[in-house]
Amino acid sequence: MRNLHGFQLICIQEYNHESENIFCLHFFIFISSLIQCLEKPHKPQYGGGIIKNPELSHGLKGWSAFGNAKIEQRESGGNKFLVAHGRSQPYDSISQKVYLEENKFYTLSAWIQVSEGAAPVTAVFKTITGFKHAGAVVAESKCWSMLKGGLSPDASGLAELYFESKNTSVDIWVDSISLQPFTQEEWRSQRHQSIEKNHKTNVRIQAVDKQGKPLQNANISIEQKQLQFPFGCAINKNILTNTAYQNWFTSRFKVTAFEDEMKWYSTEASPGREDYSASDAMLQFAKNHNIAVRGHNIFWDDPQYQPGWVNSLSPSDLSKAADKRINSVTSRYKGQVIAWDVVNENLHFSFFESKLGQNASGVFFNRVHSLDGATTLFMNDYNTIEDSRDGKATPAMYLQKLRQISEFPGNQNLRIGIGLESHFSTPNIPYMRASIDTLGATGLPIWLTEVDVQSSPNQAQYLEQILREAHAHPKVQGIVVWAAWKPSGCYRMCLTDNNFKNLATGDVVDKLLHEWGSKRLEGKTDADGFFDTTLFHGDYEVKINRQAANTIFSMAQSFKVLPTNASQTISMLIKVSA
Repeated sequence: MRNLHGFQLICIQEYNHESENIFCLHFFIFISSLIQCLEKPHKPQYGGGIIKNPELSHGLKGWSAFGNAKIEQRESGGNKFLVAHGRSQPYDSISQKVYLEENKFYTLSAWIQVSEGAAPVTAVFKTITGFKHAGAVVAESKCWSMLKGGLSPDASGLAELYFESKNTSVDIWVDSISLQPFTQEEWRSQRHQSIEKNHKTNVRIQAVDKQGKPLQNANISIEQKQLQFPFGCAINKNILTNTAYQNWFTSRFKVTAFEDEMKWYSTEASPGREDYSASDAMLQFAKNHNIAVRGHNIFWDDPQYQPGWVNSLSPSDLSKAADKRINSVTSRYKGQVIAWDVVNENLHFSFFESKLGQNASGVFFNRVHSLDGATTLFMNDYNTIEDSRDGKATPAMYLQKLRQISEFPGNQNLRIGIGLESHFSTPNIPYMRASIDTLGATGLPIWLTEVDVQSSPNQAQYLEQILREAHAHPKVQGIVVWAAWKPSGCYRMCLTDNNFKNLATGDVVDKLLHEWGSKRLEGKTDADGFFDTTLFHGDYEVKINRQAANTIFSMAQSFKVLPTNASQTISMLIKVSA
């Protein structure tokens, strides 16, 4: 068994008495299998779901050749699998026909190996409306890698699942295939269970008088002051001079990122002439309102988004300029940002690699860490969860790049994070979940950093699906919506009009903020003075009052609800004075 990505595996335990160790073991096996190459594949998930002959124990039954491939069953160490060989086209492989239903979510998994070296292998469905990419993995020879993905068909009908690789010189080996359908109600139910387990905690409050006697039938109200889960929105310098924008923003969000003002082309438009006035003022605004800031970004690997003077620099001069940039912005904002997007979009672009060598990203991470070792350093890229067709940014390719960065000399102890820009068109929710599952298996923090949805009649509906899915996933630690307001319009999606009245997308955000715990909870204590509830993690204020005869008992107290063991209840004893 080989660790493909150099990350420490974390076993999350469920503290449930006798079942603790069993759950821990199963969870460890699940996450390790997602990012490790194994000598033998695991059994198919869900018993294979609707796949026929998923373990290939019945020869070629249910399977056929796709394209001009030759297929056969082989066996090694008691394990049976299918091999597609004699491939001349990327799509030459094995296939199986399945019936897909519209409005259902399908999770896909399979174990893949190639005959030599390593090669990306993609699972594709040929459907009545076109070809749907459902997931990909970088498969290796001599061990099995798990491909995990999913899809949501846009029409019911017969489809054909097959596997493809642009490297036609390798044979594709496949085993333990699973395709499991879920109704949308089943999907929502699982999401709800995840929220209850990962974002909420049982709370028991007992109200007593000065003598410690329970106060029966006391009025109790609990109000959330701040949600612990970081959910925010980008801003730009327009907020500094627009009171309406300020009021709308600060009444909702406690985390932000600057749209452009911290980027290199904004702070050093001319060589040697640094101007941090806009980002300084925005950071002070955020501090004044207790809003956390993500440092976005130190470098952008896209050649068209460099300061104009940078493109003509020699490699030596670029190296000096880049080092000066790191020292300048990191030293200036050290301890004032909660994260650094060190290199933006280095899966899709390679401006710095082309000039400074393939380890440019590793060097940048190393240098930033040496200046600010306490802050998590993020890669940040798009299409890893948004578009399964983008071979440059699959979860496997993302992890491969992270491994390259982490293995650069001196980077073994970096605090690394996974930034997912999340610029969606039509979301593929099962693929999104599967991709986050794969990335989350590293144990690294995951943030959705620039969430927006392309303009369409379904924009608000899609935004809600994406935000709900991200918030419910136990590995996602924060979300930033990319909707900084400008009079001329936002990047792709606004939350308000120019009078700061909510658009449909803004209504979605407000609905979720309210649902995730901002509403007031009221009730009465029982005969023993107890009040039991379940609360989202965050900061709260509880008020208790009760009138008995001519005496009024009252008390107000602040408290925090923090993540605990799954079955644990937070208990508080509050003495209420007359």
